[in-house]
Amino acid sequence: MFNYFVILVIQLIRIFEFLMFARAIFSWFPQVRGSKISELLYLATEPIVMPFRSLLDRVDAFRGMMFDIPFLCGFMSLMIVERILYSLVI
Repeated sequence: MFNYFVILVIQLIRIFEFLMFARAIFSWFPQVRGSKISELLYLATEPIVMPFRSLLDRVDAFRGMMFDIPFLCGFMSLMIVERILYSLVI
């Protein structure tokens, strides 16, 4: 029973990874930024990014950077949690 729950959580993490990847790709195209799909991606993925954004806003070195470091931290944390859950199943 536990394995099925972990596999379900892993699948949800994969969905969020896909949504975050789509958000990153859409951010490269200015024509898409105001669309409904872009807003949906933002609303779905921002709860993952927001804790890192509020934490890293306190560090002056990360302000005004070309890359969205909190977004990368959120994406990487999803990947780490997924790997940890995989190790529980195997």
